Amino acid sequence: MTQIVSRAILNPTAEYPAKTASGYPMLLIALLAVPAGIFAISQIERAGGWAVLGLVAAVVVLLFVIAGFYLIAPNQAYAIQLFGTYKGTDRTTGLRWVLPWLMRKKISVRVHNITSDRLKVNDLRGNPVEIAANVVWRVTDSAQALFDVDDYKEFIHIQIESAVRAIGSRYPYDDIEHKEVTLRGDAEVISEELRIELQERVEQAGITIDECRLTHLAYAQEIAQAMLRRQQADAIIAARARIVAGAVGMVEMALAELSSKDIVNLDDERKAAMVSNLMVVLCSERDTQPVVNTGTLYQ
Repeated sequence: MTQIVSRAILNPTAEYPAKTASGYPMLLIALLAVPAGIFAISQIERAGGWAVLGLVAAVVVLLFVIAGFYLIAPNQAYAIQLFGTYKGTDRTTGLRWVLPWLMRKKISVRVHNITSDRLKVNDLRGNPVEIAANVVWRVTDSAQALFDVDDYKEFIHIQIESAVRAIGSRYPYDDIEHKEVTLRGDAEVISEELRIELQERVEQAGITIDECRLTHLAYAQEIAQAMLRRQQADAIIAARARIVAGAVGMVEMALAELSSKDIVNLDDERKAAMVSNLMVVLCSERDTQPVVNTGTLYQ
């Protein structure tokens, strides 16, 4: 309770519990007012003015009680105001009652889900990319959401776009060497950083970001074909480099095995020829056709 009071002092629009009452006792009073009014009507001829006064009192009580009723569903809240002054938030579900002159403004504190539009952003290397994100959010401070921003739903839409643009321009789309964080290769890292970035932007609106995920990521249409060819070329180069490295290791192992087991003694020229033949066989994209030498090693 001390934390709530101190928070309200530091921030006048911070949420705190409103002083409201259960609606069921007041519902009983309203139900009793109806037969009281009927009884007063039946006694008008006998009691005259007193009966009329009782009827008026019953009607006033009935209208007074009815005007203060409101219902709160699960994960909903009502901000209570008195002539524009915030008087707390009621989150207790069920039939509730408050003085009729207190204004009540409903707000949903349920989990919301937003998928942003596809935005065109220049990544760290200046390449235009299309990016979109899905954001799961909810209102945790109803007072800030209602009174600190003009429209909290429109506010979060704008902040999602700003955060996605900021994160998209902070990292490259891809890195074939995997030496840095990229938008395509490190989805978990990017999503978490997007959540932190967006949380900082919407904190003042009393909103909590539960989760962020990239739902669309691609090069912009005007460079998509060119970047695809570049990716294919990078992939071919990387594959070739790995094939060559493996082939060199296999040739080295073959020469070492031949020498250690004294199967055949090769001079430098024949070693070079053997290395050349093995490299052609191991690195070729097509099946090689062997040539059988029926003569000596040197013929």
